[in-house]
Amino acid sequence: MFKGITKRWVLNTLLVVIVVVLFVVFCLSYAVRIYYYHSVSQTLSGESAEFVTVLNNSTSASSTFASTARGYVENFDGKEKMEITAIDASGKVIITSTGFTPDSTEQMPDYQKATSENLNFYEWTGKLSSGENVKAVTRLVRNSEGECVGAVRCIISLTDIDRTVGTAIAVFCGVGLLIVSLVLFSGIYFIRSIVTPVRELSETAKKIAQGDFGTRIEKTHDDEIGDLCDSINNMATELGAADRLKNDFISSVSHELRTPLTAIKGWAETMQYCGTVDKETFDKGMDIIVKESSRLTSIVEELLDFSRLQSGRMMIMKEKLDILAELDDVLYMMKERAISEEKHLLYDKPESMPPVFGDKNKLRQVFINIIDNALKYTQSEGVVGIQVLEQGKFLHIVVTDTGCGIAPDDLPRIKDKFYKANQNVRGSGIGLAIADEIITLHDGSLDIQSGIGVGTTVTISIPVAED
Repeated sequence: MFKGITKRWVLNTLLVVIVVVLFVVFCLSYAVRIYYYHSVSQTLSGESAEFVTVLNNSTSASSTFASTARGYVENFDGKEKMEITAIDASGKVIITSTGFTPDSTEQMPDYQKATSENLNFYEWTGKLSSGENVKAVTRLVRNSEGECVGAVRCIISLTDIDRTVGTAIAVFCGVGLLIVSLVLFSGIYFIRSIVTPVRELSETAKKIAQGDFGTRIEKTHDDEIGDLCDSINNMATELGAADRLKNDFISSVSHELRTPLTAIKGWAETMQYCGTVDKETFDKGMDIIVKESSRLTSIVEELLDFSRLQSGRMMIMKEKLDILAELDDVLYMMKERAISEEKHLLYDKPESMPPVFGDKNKLRQVFINIIDNALKYTQSEGVVGIQVLEQGKFLHIVVTDTGCGIAPDDLPRIKDKFYKANQNVRGSGIGLAIADEIITLHDGSLDIQSGIGVGTTVTISIPVAED
């Protein structure tokens, strides 16, 4: 019946409250009973002591004790509250405040105990033969020689006291039950305010785990549960966006792989089935096959790097190297492409720069990716400029283009995995993510500034090698 949060609440809170309430009710009930019974004991003790004092002041013989006791009992004012009995030395009842002859079969345990053990005072609480609950006190009366000449016995019915104590206990139990009920109802409301949203959160999370990224949780309270609802809704939104990016990435990569494969296959079939071809056609076909094979290799290498990045297995083999030499090699590779695309590739080469510690193959990959993007997004007759600057302990490789630029909404996510700001331009959408990770592993940074219609500036910062 109870499970989860409800079970923990019942065990950890409700049971503790019940135990505490029962303990408090028991202690209060016991204290009230002790208080009333102690008051009765004090009344009996005081009255019997007063009686004995009166008797001691006037008693020297048994006959005098009997007459004095009769006079005191007959004139006793508290007859309605208690019963006083005078008993002579032989155990015979002389007189009682009720005026009736006492039942000879009624036991007097307090008197018997006091006389049998020669005790001056003894108190007894118990039931009479009629079933009435009473408290009785017996005091022995002694003469000047210390001989027992009689006894006085005071007895009070506890029926009214027990009724008062019972009423108090009932009130305590009622208050305790009310407290437990309030805790129970408030706890049920509180548990429902948590368990119900948590169950909804669980169901929604299951739907999200099954791929339903469009599901949302309605936020009903502005508290921690509400914050959790917002977090799960945001997570679903982000997962949905990531899933779309993944699908776009798969589509883009499939297209990127299919294009060179189609060109390679087409020219290979042309050269295979068309018999002898002229040298110009052969050279053109081989040139396309080589270029598309290189492009295919580049895509596969990029995918492998992305896989290593995702699994945390990307290794960097650092060594001291001349960054200008590596950049020269990349620019030499890109020069012919820029010319063929009628774009201007400008490089303001400095005379010298301090070395850096880095992986030359990985850094070359970054340079190729950044300059490739700059050329790719720059229109014909556009300009791509490269500068190398030294500022403090860092070298900055700045690549600027006059291309279409990046929208302000796309700029914060341009380095995210799978993200492509322009779906109309070829590319997998993981190149910048890999480049950013490589530069980060070199303790550097990759910053991008751009504006629509203005162009883009990418700054690669790498720390200078320390001597």
